Amino acid sequence: MDAGAPPYPPLEDRPIKNTIALFDVDETLTPARRAASPETLRTLELLRQKVAIGFVGGSNLAKQQEQLGAADRPVTTMFDFCFSENGLTAYKMGAELPSNSFIKWIGEEKYKELANWILHYIADLDIPIKRGTFIEFRNGMINVSPIGRNASTQERDEYQAYDEKHKIRETMVGKMREKFGHLGLTFSIGGQISFDVFPTGWDKTYCLKHLEEEAKKPGGIHYTNIHFFGDKTEKGGNDYEIYSDPRTIGHSVKGPEDCMRQVKETFGL
Repeated sequence: MDAGAPPYPPLEDRPIKNTIALFDVDETLTPARRAASPETLRTLELLRQKVAIGFVGGSNLAKQQEQLGAADRPVTTMFDFCFSENGLTAYKMGAELPSNSFIKWIGEEKYKELANWILHYIADLDIPIKRGTFIEFRNGMINVSPIGRNASTQERDEYQAYDEKHKIRETMVGKMREKFGHLGLTFSIGGQISFDVFPTGWDKTYCLKHLEEEAKKPGGIHYTNIHFFGDKTEKGGNDYEIYSDPRTIGHSVKGPEDCMRQVKETFGL
């Protein structure tokens, strides 16, 4: 999707008008927290000529810009729909859609109780290394990382292997469900080093609300075929809810190369 990319037909003039392809970001369009390959971006360009495309990720727009965009290439111009933080922050054709806020929903006192518990728990964890940013506050959720989000790429890889063996995140999530289940929160493990905490219903299916609202607008398109591509599609993974939702056609992928292979097969590219 470089500066010389061809113009895209208006949404209402796409050859397959009633279809949209939505993508998770980490380990679907990109390696975890890294940039998308030129081949992936080129495939998305071709796909966008046929159907509407969008991404839906738990991270904020700035991180998605780092992974998918460039200094002269805003990510909001590269996709028809951009659903950051599961759609709590959303854009259509570069224009911002209505947003929502986790802190307004939960309130300061309950949030403080939650944050204090998390920090105490991580302080008592005996794991090989700890870095910084154990709680990342986002518009629609908090992201919790026992090792800390400031870990390097190598440290992330090493922690992922350690976590798979010792179930650090899985155990912590289980304890949080017991402690805070009454607050109506969902705890969703994703990526290599962290898990998300958000109000139940604010998982990736939240983005579908925007598509439903678009269909109600004058001249709006009703997307009867919503394809979703993601890697964490097993129960407990942060793609599971949208992957298994009856409104979507789910595709489970094993990394960006497999995702692009499935895209080409599905849409005849």
